[in-house]
Amino acid sequence: MNEGPGQRENDAAAGGYAPGLVVDRTGQAEAFDAIGKRYDEAFPHKEGQIAAVQRLLAELPAQARVLDVGCGTGLPTSGQLADAGHRVTGVDLSAGMLELARANVPGAEFLHRDLASLRAEGPGGLGRFDGVTCFFTLLMLPREEIPHALRLLRSLLVPGGHLALSMVEADLDDAGIPFLGHTLRVSGYLREELRRVVTEAGFEITGEDDYAYAPASTDAPPEYQLFLNCRRD
Repeated sequence: MNEGPGQRENDAAAGGYAPGLVVDRTGQAEAFDAIGKRYDEAFPHKEGQIAAVQRLLAELPAQARVLDVGCGTGLPTSGQLADAGHRVTGVDLSAGMLELARANVPGAEFLHRDLASLRAEGPGGLGRFDGVTCFFTLLMLPREEIPHALRLLRSLLVPGGHLALSMVEADLDDAGIPFLGHTLRVSGYLREELRRVVTEAGFEITGEDDYAYAPASTDAPPEYQLFLNCRRD
């Protein structure tokens, strides 16, 4: 049974995650702390990400509030948004990545937060945003968490707000993969399933693109990256 908007808002009020879901990403955070600036060296080409943000920029009002979820080093997304004159808040689980982001994009605000803890209101509430970016962040979650995370992101947007999202196209659920000397656990969907999960979370898909990508200087295999531009219904 699909959940209606009222149920989605109720889920989001408690951080967006259903009771009983255990969220422990200590290992993921430690891996990205260790990877640090090598991430941008291994993934120097981010054309799909840059293009998705350009589509988002075309929809945002002047001086919009934008949340960059899983901001990493702040490049390119937080920097791209800040350079366009928007008020940017970046959040990431990795303290090491946030240190780099603050140096790379001094005009943005960066917070050490887990996606599951984000909320618009209440203690630690961030308010609501005109736009949210979430590039390759949801793939770090088990599949059972991803619909909850999408509803959470929806709750952080103003009505009619915009989400720019990316995933790797893969039929995976919490699978271990080697990445820059570490093992990360990742999930993915084939594109039709990703579309379904996103729309059932309360978004209209307004744009879509895909890119074949072969990371540089890493043992990760080539991948297909899916980029969706969405609007909160």
